[in-house]
Amino acid sequence: MKKELSVIKDFPIFSHKLNKKRLVYLDSSATSQKPKAVINEVKRFYEQYNANVHRGLHSLSEIATRKYESARMKVAQFINAQSKEIIFVRNTTEAINLAAYSFVKPKLKRGDAILLTEMEHHSNIVPWQLIARETGAILGYVPLNNEGRLDMTAAEKMLNNKPKIFAFTHVSNVLGTINPVKRLVEMAHAHGVPVLVDGAQSVPHMRVDVKDLDCDFFAFSGHKMFGPTGVGVLYGKKEHLQAMEPVFGGGDMIKEVGFASSTWNDIPWKFEAGTPNIAGVIGLGAAVDYINELGIGKIKEHNSILLNYLLEGLKKVNHVHVYGPRNPEEICGAVSFNLGDMHSHDVTSVLDGEGICVRSGHHCAMPLMEKLGISSTVRASVHVYNTKKDVDALIAALEKARRIFKI
Repeated sequence: MKKELSVIKDFPIFSHKLNKKRLVYLDSSATSQKPKAVINEVKRFYEQYNANVHRGLHSLSEIATRKYESARMKVAQFINAQSKEIIFVRNTTEAINLAAYSFVKPKLKRGDAILLTEMEHHSNIVPWQLIARETGAILGYVPLNNEGRLDMTAAEKMLNNKPKIFAFTHVSNVLGTINPVKRLVEMAHAHGVPVLVDGAQSVPHMRVDVKDLDCDFFAFSGHKMFGPTGVGVLYGKKEHLQAMEPVFGGGDMIKEVGFASSTWNDIPWKFEAGTPNIAGVIGLGAAVDYINELGIGKIKEHNSILLNYLLEGLKKVNHVHVYGPRNPEEICGAVSFNLGDMHSHDVTSVLDGEGICVRSGHHCAMPLMEKLGISSTVRASVHVYNTKKDVDALIAALEKARRIFKI
């Protein structure tokens, strides 16, 4: 019988209570908790070798630079990329914006198409809306079917119009739907369409191999995979990055600067202007080490067990409606639901009183909510530090909410 991992001792936050109750954290799709290994590495940077990177010849700077670039190599190996294909940014949002403005916008003219899907996070909608407004490009959205999966026939038809980019999420942050990335990339490339994948919700939970997926760009955040906030990654194929112009100008992204013009640094540094989030990057490297130590396969298995247990538990609560696929093999990380006619905020308030953290609202996916015909959902998202005991607490609290609101 498959066993859950037992790592809660690695996460200091769980030694504290919430509203005088045992902390049950089911909001990892928003941000994950941090293990001691990551916290200690960030602390060690500030206490032992705090210095700027790439610019100093003194020993502290050399140590900091070595640690910073070592983290880049760790991230590259983690997703099977070359280190020069890894650009450090603040988060998934900035990564998508960088690709949008540097790679896509220069190619656009009025009437060109940009293809997205109906399940996108605002971070993979709003940048494209801004660019479309500036260039006269037209946005298209691959629709969802009633089960919360992409309509692949519609995707093929829309790709036949040869959009300048097909940008879509690997895993829906609302429905948990795992999209068939490799198949979608193959379809897009058959029409000569480059692909950007939003991997914010997939990288923390499953093995990602960008070479196998063959995507042109892949974006994700550190804070959802046990790393610090304020650091993210844009992977791009080397040939794309070499051809792209930088979006931000300043120190460290240049080779030479004159009064009239400048020349850019090599990739990936030409996209990393100014002093970076050094501590965050080093912390992300420690997070990759932690995931590798646990084993991403074991993490996926653990989370799959919990999602199945959660879905079975929700079936036992009267008047719960779950959105998206019900098969735990087709979803990752999160389950969204509503309880009767209760507003999601009211449900969350009851759960909070029981020490349970979930997310409520539109989850930065308002177009998807409109598609579903609702204004919001409750979202419970699991990770490696959760157990079946946490799910049991959630189900018991939902029953309490039913009693309070007489559902």
